[in-house]
Amino acid sequence: MTRRNLELILLCVAAPLVVLLFAMIAINQGLALDMTTLGVPAGIFVAFVIAHIAVRKFAPGADPALLPISFALSGIGIAFVTRLAPDLAVNQVVWLFVGVAAMVLVLAFIRNLDKVVNYKYTLMIFGFLLLLSPLIPGLGQEIYGSRIWLHIGGFSFQPGEIAKIVIVLFLAGYLAQNREMLSVFTWRLGPFNLPDVRTLLPLLLMWGVSLLVVVFEKDLGSALVFFFLFLVMLYVATGKKFYLFIGLGLIAIGGVGAYLAFGHVQVRVNTWLDPFSDAQNTGYQLVQSIYSIADGGLFGTGLGRGLADQIPVVESDFIFAAIAEEIGLLGAAGVLLLFLCFAVRGFVTAARAKSDVSSFVAVGLTTMIVLQAFIIVGGVTRLIPLTGLTLPFISQGGSSLLASFIAVGFLLRCGDEGTGVGAEVVSATGTLHANSVLGRVSLGKRLTHTMLLCSALFALLVANLTLIMVVQADYYQNMPGNNHTLAKESRSERGTISTYDGIILAQSAINSDGTYSRSYPAGDLASHVVGYSSSRFGNSGIEAAYNDALKGQQNFASWTDVLNSLAGVGSAGNDVTLTLNSKIQQAAQDVLAGRKGAVVVMDPETGAVLAMASAPTYNAADVETLLEAAGSGQASGDSSLVNRAAHALYAPGSTFKIVTLATALEDDVASEETVYSAPGTMTVEGTTGTISNFNHNDYGNITLARAMELSSNTAFGQLGLQIGGERLVAGAEKFGFGKDIDFAIGLKTSLMPTPKELDDHKWNLAWAAAGEPMDFAGPNATVLEMAMVGSAIANDGGIMQPYLVDGIYNANGERSFTANPSKLMQAVSKETANRVKDVLTGVVNNGTGTAAAINGVQVAGKTGTAEKANSNDSWFVGMAPADNPRVVVSIIIEDGEEGIATEKAQNVLKTALEVQGLL
Repeated sequence: MTRRNLELILLCVAAPLVVLLFAMIAINQGLALDMTTLGVPAGIFVAFVIAHIAVRKFAPGADPALLPISFALSGIGIAFVTRLAPDLAVNQVVWLFVGVAAMVLVLAFIRNLDKVVNYKYTLMIFGFLLLLSPLIPGLGQEIYGSRIWLHIGGFSFQPGEIAKIVIVLFLAGYLAQNREMLSVFTWRLGPFNLPDVRTLLPLLLMWGVSLLVVVFEKDLGSALVFFFLFLVMLYVATGKKFYLFIGLGLIAIGGVGAYLAFGHVQVRVNTWLDPFSDAQNTGYQLVQSIYSIADGGLFGTGLGRGLADQIPVVESDFIFAAIAEEIGLLGAAGVLLLFLCFAVRGFVTAARAKSDVSSFVAVGLTTMIVLQAFIIVGGVTRLIPLTGLTLPFISQGGSSLLASFIAVGFLLRCGDEGTGVGAEVVSATGTLHANSVLGRVSLGKRLTHTMLLCSALFALLVANLTLIMVVQADYYQNMPGNNHTLAKESRSERGTISTYDGIILAQSAINSDGTYSRSYPAGDLASHVVGYSSSRFGNSGIEAAYNDALKGQQNFASWTDVLNSLAGVGSAGNDVTLTLNSKIQQAAQDVLAGRKGAVVVMDPETGAVLAMASAPTYNAADVETLLEAAGSGQASGDSSLVNRAAHALYAPGSTFKIVTLATALEDDVASEETVYSAPGTMTVEGTTGTISNFNHNDYGNITLARAMELSSNTAFGQLGLQIGGERLVAGAEKFGFGKDIDFAIGLKTSLMPTPKELDDHKWNLAWAAAGEPMDFAGPNATVLEMAMVGSAIANDGGIMQPYLVDGIYNANGERSFTANPSKLMQAVSKETANRVKDVLTGVVNNGTGTAAAINGVQVAGKTGTAEKANSNDSWFVGMAPADNPRVVVSIIIEDGEEGIATEKAQNVLKTALEVQGLL
């Protein structure tokens, strides 16, 4: 089969791909498939068929794959420009036709490249003038921070695109003429042979020009292309790896210098390192690009269904992000494979070329296109710093498209001048010259090395794409600021969140434009637990913890749910039922009204959280206003968004004596009947520090049980010294202090000092046993942690894993998840727990907790007062019924008067017992 027939077949193979892309766009827009919608791909195909005929006439020996690859890439480009910027699509098609015509003109008028490069120094001057022409005042124009445009009248053009080709022609002529001189190293330095300084002048010249481009035109991408292009051509011409090392060293020096000296280079590098640190400003384009690419998955979202159009100038610099999002990893990798095939065919053309000039031109132009593709795709995917280049053949822009096709024209000419190895063998039998078989063997090795490097670079791109689109996709999609995820979610109905007794706390309502808005019909009821779901500020609380379930992407109740999810078929999300009881929750919030504090109510046998309240609270419907105010600094004193029950640490005061007593009884340090002296104030043994009872009350000699009832600090300080720091910390850890406990909406870790800190500072140990942190962090606890302490005593010493979600149901009411209570840890033995519970019963009957008593039900509990500089926090941890506790409550009232928490806890306990039918 002839080369031209193979070329025609490959064009026909590529045509359906291009037509399919346009058909998908038309279908997505609801248009009929006819010549109106498919006329553009048909016209493009006709243009390439005409170009094919021209190649048959003017370059019959040219490579058969370059033209079809160019057709496929440019067809993909036109399709995506039509999708992303339809107003610019017509101009892009016109530029494509102009580019194809320019390619044909190159073939028609340039028949011998050796003659062209006879004017190599003229080409050099012209190329550098074109490259630096945007610096001319009045003509040069800066767009998006780079001065790379010439603006004449209403016409704008990037002369650098044509300058690249002209400079390649100059370099090819220069290297062909001087490759022997550049290959001979005459300067000896010790054991090394080095090139003469004059030999390095071209390398230094290109380095200097590249730095000029970086400094004055702020075009980092073009500078990289020029310099690496020269390095590759120099290596292929001489085979000297020394030039590569020197060149890379110069790049490193120039890069570091540019970074230190110029702000625009620093911005590019810093944005590459962490685009999310300034996601709304300098990092906006790159962040949006990563969000789009991460959404692509293996097969893409479908043409027209992505959100890449939110990326500024997506049709130009960032068009590859749209490709990855809408045709997926497989499609994006396919595009990269086309560029790699272009590289292979370009280097094959160089290997076949009959002269050094043709070979070096082919190497230079192939490297120019492939390197530009690598740099821009690497930048868009955050593999390397972003440089602002266009993707050859694909990106919107007439200058780039025209230059790409002119380059193809020259490559076809180089291929037509090729003689192949067989012809060289024949010619070599008669004479040896620079282009003999021996020269071709050396050239082939260098081209093979260069081709392997290109393969490695594109393999790196595919690996990086796989990392973003498969491995890290969930991470990027679930980032709080991912507006792509939030926009998609606004068009899907999230499931409801409701209490155990059926009160809906959150639901989705459809808007007139087909999107959904989140509403919270119960107002501020359990708002800290439910959290919020905002298209601007992300999710929190249960809305965040069960986001995938609420979207219908997890907890499938049937195979239909699974298949719908895999196929991308939209369906309503799953409904989440909480363990909260609306009546108990309301009672908890009512007792906090007008106060700052928190309440947690638990079922000690299961770990189910029956209520979790924090004050001040907020209405979830107003959350965006609150977050705006917080972000602007207008609400610096507003802490209503903080869940004090789980996310705030407090000194537990005398409620910690539950832990101290349990540890003493468990380790047999003391018993309930052990007698202690409990003066109002006492000096801690071995120190000058003192410990005192509340209001300095002197209780005389009392038993440990009575000390608990009266909440004597001095007695418990002595007990703490007997226990010692090591056993006290170990005992607290058994109750959950110092442990990272899994909880749906997050739980701050409660703290204890180290044993050494306590043992070395006895005063701190004495106060820690009484629940007061002094010089060190701890004891400090969340309200939920103290509820778990109470639950351990209520549940025979075992602490159950706390949980908030009872069940999950799909839109048809089919249950996909049921909570399964599990034990988290065993704090103390059943015997010790019952002994402590008996003592706590005495606190309510005969001690400081009498305000918690409820007629008809025995209550056990412990009061607490956490002393602060100017006020005190009031605590209570209690349980009922005492003989078989079904409810545990933990409450703190910040800056509360003495005993107020106990009174409030009684109201919550009473409501909880009524709800459970125990009162």
